[in-house]
Amino acid sequence: MSQLLQHLINGLAAGTIYALVALGYTMVYGVLKLINFAHGDVMMVGVYMGYATAFALGRQAQRSLWGVVVIFAVAMVGCALLGFLIERFAYRPLREKPRLTALITAIGISFALSYGFQLDIGFLPGASPRAFPEVIVPSEWFIVGDRDVVVWNWQVISFLIAVGLMAALQFLVYRTRFGKAMRAVSFDHRTAALMGIPTDRIIALTFMLSSALAAGAGLLYAIKDTSVSPLMGLYVGLKAFVAAVIGGIGNVPGAVVGALLLGLVEEFVVGYAASTWRDAVAFAFLILVLLVKPGGLFGRVAAEKV
Repeated sequence: MSQLLQHLINGLAAGTIYALVALGYTMVYGVLKLINFAHGDVMMVGVYMGYATAFALGRQAQRSLWGVVVIFAVAMVGCALLGFLIERFAYRPLREKPRLTALITAIGISFALSYGFQLDIGFLPGASPRAFPEVIVPSEWFIVGDRDVVVWNWQVISFLIAVGLMAALQFLVYRTRFGKAMRAVSFDHRTAALMGIPTDRIIALTFMLSSALAAGAGLLYAIKDTSVSPLMGLYVGLKAFVAAVIGGIGNVPGAVVGALLLGLVEEFVVGYAASTWRDAVAFAFLILVLLVKPGGLFGRVAAEKV
């Protein structure tokens, strides 16, 4: 029983990080019907921004409360600006073009970021993995029995930060004028524009918000995993995309549920089977969900006019 409880804790901690990235996929798909495959790489850029900020602050300052806040703020604001630039100069000119054009552009941006950051030129970090600074010193906060169940401080802090960001997003989407406008653009951006909603501004802000969430998720992942590399965004981004599809792409609560389920499935596979099976079982779980619910757990299959 204690082993099961430990796996539940670990799975939920991983799932909340996937959820923050999956929400970005869901939000962009909701307003543009576009799979932003560069989203995971935006997360990677945010991690490197946090990495550079932490080293600029120094060992003592980076471990203080204000230091952690500064690291998260710089990474999230920087990625929000990057998201704005990607939307403004890469996606907006293609908005009325066939969806395949925008999809290929997204893949191109992803490759440009992930492989561009492997160049050891100027401020670019190079291909070698780096150890993320220990901004949260690991310590055991809760122990059950003879170390049968151990809850680490970074797990609790990551969980609280992720839940706080998701709660703020839920409030923003369903309780504010911006959220109402975003849902209107998601329903029909042309009609929303005729009703006076500034669709370009709403879409740009959605990209900025999703990119900021990705940066926050990336920092939480780096604190947990400690290893940072230019290709980390491809791996985490793909897992988050799977989580968004499981929950129903375009559905905000569905993305969270899908991510938590994926985190639990991976943790149980690692705990009770073998870590080499983790990715295979995750995609098998995706296929099983889509066979039962083609639109995802909370999604709907849209009928197209012929």
